Amino acid sequence: MDKAYIMNKAREENVRFIRLQFTDIMGVMKSVSITYEQLEKALEGELMFDGSSIEGFVRIEESDMYLRPDLNTFLILPWNGGHSSKTARMICDIYDANDQPFMGSPRCALKNVLQEAKELGYTMYVGPEPEFFMFHVDENGQPTLETNDKAGYFDLPPVDKGEDARRDMVETLQQIGFEIEASHHEVAPGQHEIDLKYKEALVTADNIVTFRIVVRTVAQRHGLHATFMPKPVYGIAGSGMHLHISLFKGEENIFFDPQQNDGLSSTCRHFIAGIIKHAKAIAAITCPTVNSYKRLVPGYEAPVYIAWSYRNRSPLIRIPARRGIGTRIELRNPDPTCNPYLALAVILKAGLDGIKNRMEPPAPVEQNIYEMDLAARRLNNIESLPENLYEAINELSKDEVIREALGEHIYSRFILAKIKEWESYSSRVHDWEIGEYLEKF
Repeated sequence: MDKAYIMNKAREENVRFIRLQFTDIMGVMKSVSITYEQLEKALEGELMFDGSSIEGFVRIEESDMYLRPDLNTFLILPWNGGHSSKTARMICDIYDANDQPFMGSPRCALKNVLQEAKELGYTMYVGPEPEFFMFHVDENGQPTLETNDKAGYFDLPPVDKGEDARRDMVETLQQIGFEIEASHHEVAPGQHEIDLKYKEALVTADNIVTFRIVVRTVAQRHGLHATFMPKPVYGIAGSGMHLHISLFKGEENIFFDPQQNDGLSSTCRHFIAGIIKHAKAIAAITCPTVNSYKRLVPGYEAPVYIAWSYRNRSPLIRIPARRGIGTRIELRNPDPTCNPYLALAVILKAGLDGIKNRMEPPAPVEQNIYEMDLAARRLNNIESLPENLYEAINELSKDEVIREALGEHIYSRFILAKIKEWESYSSRVHDWEIGEYLEKF
């Protein structure tokens, strides 16, 4: 798209408001709304905002920042709240007062690592599989933990009573240009999954943040609350966001090598090895909340152990059966609370580290790791992911490669925010403690 097209399209479609969107470091979507009369100025990158008001950005004395819209993200939103006029959105890069890309922008961090890959001849493609729960709301509109179904994996209506809402989500996503590969009920009651077609990494990250807005908006229309919280209910499966990843050189998928018995190239193996080496630090970004680690426990198909496999779903990395242009790895520990820009940046950086240093992964593990005892895991050199957010942050603080992917600005502020989150959680008295200790002691 170019500026003239966007101006004409907005005028023809009676677009009155344009939301200039970006995420803070934690991945929360922020928005500055402008009128059509300010659109041309925005397209020229002349609109400023106060960066000191955004989590993890800058101090008040450095607050002036510019929003530079990515023209390819112009999108007329498919809902108008009953108004005759329409609203559009554009996702923005952030520049500082010196007209330089802002190092605290997660989108800029991803673009930096993608540029590094491009200089090596690589383009990263990613297909996400985000999961989420839909719950009832109470008479005050506040979310509860009550679902309207008792369905399980791949169940059909009428057991899956969230089908209508999920169908509307799919249709809305298709209306705004998404390619949907699959949509189904997941393992737990009230849990759903919508799989997005693989795209170039930056487009995929943009799509994930848009996806979360669409899902929550459509659920609200159905009187439901959609949440991407990884483990909202104890004792049932949590929500992940498996990522299917491949590298291309031009039109060629370089993860595929027909001369190898397993169809995997040496580049693919190096990439896997890089992720395995940095997996503990990556977890702080891909699983960024206290609640993330309530999902990463044995028994619920969530990966706990750092290993890879061709078939079974207990390791961190699985290799789907398809070969040729569809050859890819499936990284299974990310969850949908992560900032997708930072998540893809650190995953790619780790993979490139493996490629540059020609790392070799350990042997694949085909038995169910959940059924292996500690001695068997040690014999196979299988380590575990961090057990909680504090351990993950500690691992991140020791990993220079992942730190470089984030950049010093994002790294330092992310660490600080997450330490505060852990300290707040650790100092609270929780219901479990009351039930366990109040009458006993």
